[in-house]
Amino acid sequence: MACFSLLFLKELIITVVIVVAVVLCIQLLVPLLAKLLPGGTGGTIAQIINIILWAIVAIVIIAIIFDLLSCLMGGTRLLR
Repeated sequence: MACFSLLFLKELIITVVIVVAVVLCIQLLVPLLAKLLPGGTGGTIAQIINIILWAIVAIVIIAIIFDLLSCLMGGTRLLR
């Protein structure tokens, strides 16, 4: 598949939509599950999970940026 073709852009957009949907679903479930934990530690655990979630999102964004840069430089793509 050639870089910056319609198929490449479709794959990129689908990846972004899936990542955003998963992040939003997890963010909806974290407060509900945090209430089930005893001792009032749910808020802290919810914040830790949110930090980990955004770190994963940042890693995916960095991978996409490097994928686009490698296409510009004529290399092979990282994501498949």
